Amino acid sequence: MTTQPPSLIPALHSAVPRVALLIETSNGYARELLHGVEEYIRSHSPWHIFLAERGRGDAPPDWLNAWDGDGIIARVENKKIAQVLSKAKQPVVDLSSYRFLKKVPSVMTDSKAIAELAATHFLNRGFTHFAFCGLARFPWSRQRGEHFKKALFEKKHYVHAYKPSSSNSEDSEKEIDVIAKWLLTLPKPVAIFACYDARGRQILDACHRVNISVPEEVAVLGVDNDELLCELCPQPLSSVDPNPRRSGWLAASLLDQIMQGQKIEPEVHIVKPAGISTRQSTDVLAVSDVNIVRALRYIRENACKGITVDDVVSESGIARRTMESRIKKLIGRSPHEEIMRVQFQRAQRLLLHTNLPVTVISERAGFENPEYFSVAFKRLSGMPPATFRRKHSEA
Repeated sequence: MTTQPPSLIPALHSAVPRVALLIETSNGYARELLHGVEEYIRSHSPWHIFLAERGRGDAPPDWLNAWDGDGIIARVENKKIAQVLSKAKQPVVDLSSYRFLKKVPSVMTDSKAIAELAATHFLNRGFTHFAFCGLARFPWSRQRGEHFKKALFEKKHYVHAYKPSSSNSEDSEKEIDVIAKWLLTLPKPVAIFACYDARGRQILDACHRVNISVPEEVAVLGVDNDELLCELCPQPLSSVDPNPRRSGWLAASLLDQIMQGQKIEPEVHIVKPAGISTRQSTDVLAVSDVNIVRALRYIRENACKGITVDDVVSESGIARRTMESRIKKLIGRSPHEEIMRVQFQRAQRLLLHTNLPVTVISERAGFENPEYFSVAFKRLSGMPPATFRRKHSEA
């Protein structure tokens, strides 16, 4: 792979296709597209790849007009790059939903399936209040919002839509303040579908500013499943995986067929989502009982600090038997089991994503001692912590 203009580099093996990837490297979704292209190349014949560092919607590179390569895979996000590519001698496959180039094959995510998956995710958790927070300038955002509304309208539900202020930058602090004011007007508990993960993060930041409990009062679901971004949110963000690796793989396959002389129609190829990665931001059942909301929120925020059921009773403000009965009826687990579940999830995350010793993980997950932690972990997972870590690292 090279970072120099491919037109300046002599081809050592003329039989190997030279392909330019005009795909930004600035976000998780686009990087997953690139992974998909790479996986296709690895399992087929090699290509000479040119990939320069790009941002979303960047102007076309200067070298593109005179380039004499064999094919191009691009995210055609603006009319300027569309004009240049429309004159290209090489075959082009588009990975953008804008469809500026009608005469080339394109690959895009299935906005309808993504929205329907989001609606089902929330309905299965018992929500009856819904909202959508999007960005009007993106066609995929508008499509996801419309399909989300339609899916819920068919179930007799109304969707509250956020209307962004034209005076604020999309990623400004003022924008988050406006979102926070909007959140305060919504009925609770409410399930909010964000057009993508970055918008989901803004919603979670806004909840934090006005002390709204997540996910008990507001549950948030994003799209793209950008693991780093999702895990860095105030509460880890649940997200729809739109399957960008499959999109990248399919785009590479289409280009490969064209470069080999096959005729590929300029059709839109739709890729269905891979599923939802559920994290804390939607890991809840909708409940309007303020005492139980308070109790569950206390468990989520303090389970790894060594709390007891008595501590949860004090926070809930109701009698122990009443609290235990209501929680058990709502989530199918006792308060003690819910504490253990949160501790277990924390321990799993630390085992999988850090090199911390088991003794340290035991402490950080809120267990009394490493011996009890090992026994409890084995009871819940079927294996000791060290075995769990080794097995998953090998996988």
